[in-house]
Amino acid sequence: MYVELREDCVHGTKEYAYTQYAIHDVQRAFQVPVHWHREVEIIYIQQGALQISIGGQQYEGHAGDIFFVHPGELHLMGSEDLNVKYCAILFPLRFISFQAEDALEEQLFGPLRRDMLLFPQKIKEKEIEQNIAKILVDLIKLNQREDAFVQIQTRIYLLQMVEILYKNQLFIKEKKEKKDLLQREMLIFIQNHYQEKLTLKMLSKQFHLSEKYISRYFKQHFFLTFKQYIQHLRLTKAKDLLESSEMSVLEVALEAGFPTVNYFIHTFKEMYEITPFQYKKKYCYYSHI
Repeated sequence: MYVELREDCVHGTKEYAYTQYAIHDVQRAFQVPVHWHREVEIIYIQQGALQISIGGQQYEGHAGDIFFVHPGELHLMGSEDLNVKYCAILFPLRFISFQAEDALEEQLFGPLRRDMLLFPQKIKEKEIEQNIAKILVDLIKLNQREDAFVQIQTRIYLLQMVEILYKNQLFIKEKKEKKDLLQREMLIFIQNHYQEKLTLKMLSKQFHLSEKYISRYFKQHFFLTFKQYIQHLRLTKAKDLLESSEMSVLEVALEAGFPTVNYFIHTFKEMYEITPFQYKKKYCYYSHI
């Protein structure tokens, strides 16, 4: 597994492993860069258009579309549509698995956990997709409440969805070959070197490809330019350091790989509409001690 690309944030809690995120009223075009996690992810588009890439397969999603991301699968999403509205649902397979050693475990849940069965990335049959959408609407509404009944009913809804997929033989019966090893290798290399003065020339030398090819390849597969992706990694690292360390803004800028503190301040403010100083004062644990 490519640990370097794993999303670090925790989804759900020990007490309740299910999580849902509602994305709407975006103020600008956005991009969630490529990553993976150990949970199943369901992306339900309620309004507008969303670009999605799952395992190297690219999709243009619209209202009513449902996408599935199997645990460990590289994926990204983004949109230039400010009216886009979608919900991302995440849960580990153990959340809906049973502890019984029976036919269901042998034929369905065991193979799902071992990647012998995979969730379909996109459901082509509209009627099936609509039936699952009805379940998701109820599921999302249900999880806006907090009580013991929610956990029971959530599992029931998710199992109903799995039942529809299984009954219609929509699970993929064998692990798909990795379509693009180059994609993974590039991202791992960048993850390991983004704190340095990383350039297209370095990637060109590393992968024996032209700079022009890598630049075009990056935009085509990740919907971000090479520079934008590096900037995202550096800003994410900087935010973590501002929140969790006693480092100064200058030290954070250098640790995150920014060439100068002025460039870091300008970039940070442009992205988050707040300066690093203001962000640290507002969110840093140490600043309140």
